[in-house]
Amino acid sequence: MTGRLTRRRGGPARLRELLNSGQTVVAPGAFDPLAARLVEEAGFAAVYMTGFGTSAALLGRPDVGLLTMTEMADSAGRIAACVDIPLIADADTGYGNPLNVIRTVGAYEAAGVAGLHIEDQVAPKKCGHMEGKQVIGADEMAQKVRAAVDARTDPDFVIIARTDARAVEGLDSALDRARRYRDAGADVLFIEALVSEAEIEAAAAAFPDVPLLFNWAEGGKTPPVGLDRLTELGYRIVIFPIGTLLAATAAMRRILQEIAAAGTPASLLGELPTFGEFTDFIGLPEVRGIEQRYIARES
Repeated sequence: MTGRLTRRRGGPARLRELLNSGQTVVAPGAFDPLAARLVEEAGFAAVYMTGFGTSAALLGRPDVGLLTMTEMADSAGRIAACVDIPLIADADTGYGNPLNVIRTVGAYEAAGVAGLHIEDQVAPKKCGHMEGKQVIGADEMAQKVRAAVDARTDPDFVIIARTDARAVEGLDSALDRARRYRDAGADVLFIEALVSEAEIEAAAAAFPDVPLLFNWAEGGKTPPVGLDRLTELGYRIVIFPIGTLLAATAAMRRILQEIAAAGTPASLLGELPTFGEFTDFIGLPEVRGIEQRYIARES
């Protein structure tokens, strides 16, 4: 009964089970706990905390390295606490050198995250599908991956190494970097911003025995490839980072325009959940049950 109000453990083990199942893990993006609850309600086995969406939700600003590690970990903790499915979280560059990466892994583990990804961009980073990215040296990033692997206290905690080198140094360099990060101990590789189906296929062919993450970035540089094809190629995790954010923006924009034009949102209420439906969804009946369980009884 109290599960929704307390943090659950075991997310890393559940994520490992999914990775070992041979199935492709589909993890839509969530920018806050409400979005994560909706992902879970829709039946997905995992959820992804998007850095792009988190920056938009917390700051109303673009994903250009403005959020700190503690802000991101706090956001991850709130999401992890409200769902029963494993959370994969964006950890940007790890927020510094290997020492900072060690602290980041500890903070994300403590927050209840099942796995995180760190990238080889120069700080302050940018969204992987924006222009103007720069990358650090491959050896420097490999040491950060090693630090992340060594820092985890739960061996099931999943370390995902992301390279943004495709946009800066080309595909061959990105694949070479991914090999170095694999050798440094990364559990999953994430080759960001591939720009053609041929590149998507080449990346999969280069790593037949390593789980790969595919970023189905809505409207980004990577072409939209069907889930069946990605599964056939061997991609083990597919994230849809900002679909929920874009959909929420469109829906909020519509109702605000209606209020501005008509004075009230009355004409759109039939398209929305009722007040009661929404409070049921976010757990009011469970809260009332808890209140009744612990209510003081006069003797």
